[in-house]
Amino acid sequence: MNDVNIFNNSVKPQLFQPPNLVSLNFNHLISHKMKGNEKLITTLNSLLADELTVINQYMVQSEMCANWGYGKLHKAIRKQAMDEMHHAEWLIERILFFEGSPTVSKLNPMKIGKTVSEMISNNDETELKVVTEYNEAIKLAREVNDQGTADLLTKILKEEEGHVDWAEIQRAQIEQMGLENYLVNQIDSPAS
Repeated sequence: MNDVNIFNNSVKPQLFQPPNLVSLNFNHLISHKMKGNEKLITTLNSLLADELTVINQYMVQSEMCANWGYGKLHKAIRKQAMDEMHHAEWLIERILFFEGSPTVSKLNPMKIGKTVSEMISNNDETELKVVTEYNEAIKLAREVNDQGTADLLTKILKEEEGHVDWAEIQRAQIEQMGLENYLVNQIDSPAS
């Protein structure tokens, strides 16, 4: 019987050699990192400064109203401050998504007011300014083909427009019923 050599001596076994990872080029992977448009990130940071400013403005006003005994006004302005906190949070998330740096140390000048009428008037002016800025930011987001940011800014814009509407209703009520009657309506009725 013939012995069959199943091992071919002409082929030497070779060990697996892993590729040299140091010499591999991963630049194609790095280029796919999410980077945002610098002008849009700057705009988002500007909007963030607006939101952080108005959070502080509304919290001070809310506590002033509570101190004066206007519980309903305290709660309404406090709720708006909470809305603004959500807006700031969403803007921070978006800036970070684009690998930008949120600027949380910059505040714009606050317009608190010394009376309820001044507060409402100041808040109406502030919100109208912010609505204009959000509309401009939405336009920029669309120009740079960033629908996700445009959608987020539109969501925030609608809430800001609600704040304008609230302030305008308060101003109309003060004008129609007089400040004293308006303020009487802002006092929480005692629990029965």
